[in-house]
Order: sequence, then C-alpha cells, then structure tokens
Amino acid sequence: MPLDKNRQFLDFEKPIKELFDEIEKLRQTAEKTKVDLSDSINKLYDQVTERRRDITAHLTPWQKVQLSRHPDRPYTMKYIEKMTDNFIELFGDRNVKDDKAMVGGFAQLDGQTVMFIGQQKGTNTKMRQMRNFGMANPEGYRKALRLMRLAEKFNKPIVTLIDTPGAFPGMEAEERGQGEAIARNIYEMIRLRVPVVCVIIGEGASGGALGIGVGDKIFMLENSWYTVISPENCSSILWRSWDQKEKAAEELKLTPDNMFGFGLIDGIVPEPIGGAHWDYNEAAALLKPKIIQTIKELQSQSPEQRINNRIEKFNRMGFWDELPDEPTIIHHGEPEPEIIENIAVHHE
Repeated sequence: MPLDKNRQFLDFEKPIKELFDEIEKLRQTAEKTKVDLSDSINKLYDQVTERRRDITAHLTPWQKVQLSRHPDRPYTMKYIEKMTDNFIELFGDRNVKDDKAMVGGFAQLDGQTVMFIGQQKGTNTKMRQMRNFGMANPEGYRKALRLMRLAEKFNKPIVTLIDTPGAFPGMEAEERGQGEAIARNIYEMIRLRVPVVCVIIGEGASGGALGIGVGDKIFMLENSWYTVISPENCSSILWRSWDQKEKAAEELKLTPDNMFGFGLIDGIVPEPIGGAHWDYNEAAALLKPKIIQTIKELQSQSPEQRINNRIEKFNRMGFWDELPDEPTIIHHGEPEPEIIENIAVHHE
C-alpha cells in the first residue's frame, strides 16, 4: 500500500500520516544501507490498517461530514468507471445547455443496461470550477429528467449517485427556475415506471440531493450525510457564526445510522477501512452487488406496484400530530373587544 505523494490527510487522519512518514524513512534507510527492512515496513503497514479502522470506528457527525468531502474521495464518474462497462455519456437538456455538474448516460452493469445519473464535483481545481463543485443549475436537473424519461422509454432501470453540497443558489439559476426544476423532478420521479435506485455517495444536501433522490430504494454510503442544510449554514442561521458547525452536525442527525433509524433510507453500504478514498476498487466492489441485487428485486414487481410503494414510502416520512376537531366559534355582529385591541396594537 504505497503512499500517493499527492494524498491529502484530514486533521483526524494525522496519526496515519505519521506512520507513512516512518515508512518512508525506513525505505530511504534501506536504499542507502542496502539492509532488508521489509519486515519493519510491513509491520507499520499493519499499524496503518489498524489506525484507519480505529479512527473510522469512532467518528463524530462532523468528522463524517469532513470525510464525505475528502478531496481524494471517489465521485460519480469514478464509481461508474469501476462498476460498469461501455458507459456512454449523454449531454444537454435540449433547452439551455449541458450542465457539467450533472452527468449521466447508459452503461452495462453486470450485463444489463442501466441509466446512471449523478453529480460530479471534479478532481482538481480546474475541473471543480468547470463542474461548479457539484452544484447543478436548473438545466442540470432538466437534463437528469430527460435521461430518466429516456430510460423509461426503453424500460431500463435508473441508478442515481448523489453527491452535492446543494443546488446552485445563484441569481441566474433562480431566473431559469431552479425551484421548479427540482420540484418537477420530484413529481416525475415518483411516477417513473422503471426501477429507481438512489445512492448517496458523499454529500446529500437539501433540494440539490432530492432533485435526483426520489426512488424505490435509497441507500447511503457509510461515511456520507443527508439533511436539509449543511452544518455550516445551519450554524450561521442559528448562532450567527460558522463556529458551531460541529454542534449543528450533531443536532441535525445527518449520519446514515440516524437516517436509517428515521426510516428515510433503506440501508447503509459499507466502505473500505478508513473510508472510500483509500481504495476505489473496493469501494465500488462493495456498492455494485447492492445495486444489482436491488434492481433484480424491483424488477420482480409490476410498474404499478413500484409506483404505489414509492408514493407510500415518501408519504410515511416525517412526524406529525393530528389535533382533535374543535368547533369553530363564529362571532356575529360587533367584534370582541380583545380582537379590536389586538388589531389596533398591530396597526400601531
């Protein structure tokens, strides 16, 4: 497990970096002295594995958020590359332009043609700017809907890979109907006649995630998160500062185990020890059979049954109390004095 020179480490991953530094020193010593230090190096590699396991076994919600944003984490295109064959990317919404933050196309998954759709953040500074950091504009969601309808036309299953800090909030996005585009996708995805599997592979923030997140089955990777607002923005609203982002992450209950407990997702997919950024092949190998199995189960149902189950699934989400019916009091003639007083105070 040689260390990539460009690998980046989060604050809580520093103990792992220290072990890799020791390994590098032993390697340099071995080259200079021509002494075989492979046993010592292998022992340090074993320690790296154990340290990765220990760290990810005790992550706080905020640390999971950080891990979901790890710059070395695999994005949608990497999962498609590792899980499928013959991927043919499709472009454009046939109205405005092609949104690079949203990618999609047909691919062969275990011999079956599947439509893959997902957000793509970009792997370096230039690509992140081009991909708008995974924040899609309205044309991105309309592109996704066009591809979903295409899959439905040819009776092909749909898999969406969600990884976005949210839909792009710029003025131009609002002018082109950002809210309407997301709402339309939610409405149309509920009615799709083909199997729809959604997987949150990183960040699942707000409407940006929901725009491609309505499916028969919804899964989350072990170190992903899913909520209506990012911890930083939640902190800025509640405490007028980003300094409380760790507390906000705790209170939002955004981790996969919480989401599963609330009934908002259908399962949690494990990641490689330490997180998906340590081994792309293993991360894809853990996710692929889950998708294949789920599609197979969904295909055994009729389209009407899938649609009805989808509607019932999302109707069950949330908590509410129904108040007992109370008689409505209608005042005839002059209003009561306290009503007049309240109106007067409000007017002042």
